[in-house]
Amino acid sequence: MSDPSIPPLYEDPEDAFKEQLLFNLVYCSQVSAGVESADVDAIIATSQRRNALVGVTGILVFGSGVFFQWIEGPKAEVMRLVTRIKTDRRHEMMVVLSTDEEIRERIFPSWDMELVGTEDIQEVLQDALQTAQDKKSVDALELLLEKLSSH
Repeated sequence: MSDPSIPPLYEDPEDAFKEQLLFNLVYCSQVSAGVESADVDAIIATSQRRNALVGVTGILVFGSGVFFQWIEGPKAEVMRLVTRIKTDRRHEMMVVLSTDEEIRERIFPSWDMELVGTEDIQEVLQDALQTAQDKKSVDALELLLEKLSSH
């Protein structure tokens, strides 16, 4: 029997692996003074609960006083989330690095939101690259990995 609190579109985890119209937004911001790892853990816990209900997936990279986040899902849901993120006092100087909307598979299909340390981002992107089947996703991941290795 279906859980009535979960919209039918997002009930089946297998749907996360199918090509679909997805909007993605990538941003970075400066962590506000006084924010600690417990605050970031709270962000992740809340994100995992909310994102699962609205079909949003992604990663949050936290380290060196910076947040870097990739969010993907239906455009309306991602934009609602970004509106909330912009007003969050745990960060400042938010800069949107890219946005895109296209039909493709999810890059992070099983992550409602995962916290990744800066030291682990290359490994996470390599894992995503190994499972990606869509050429656009492969190209995006290869570009991100190339940019990381050049720094």
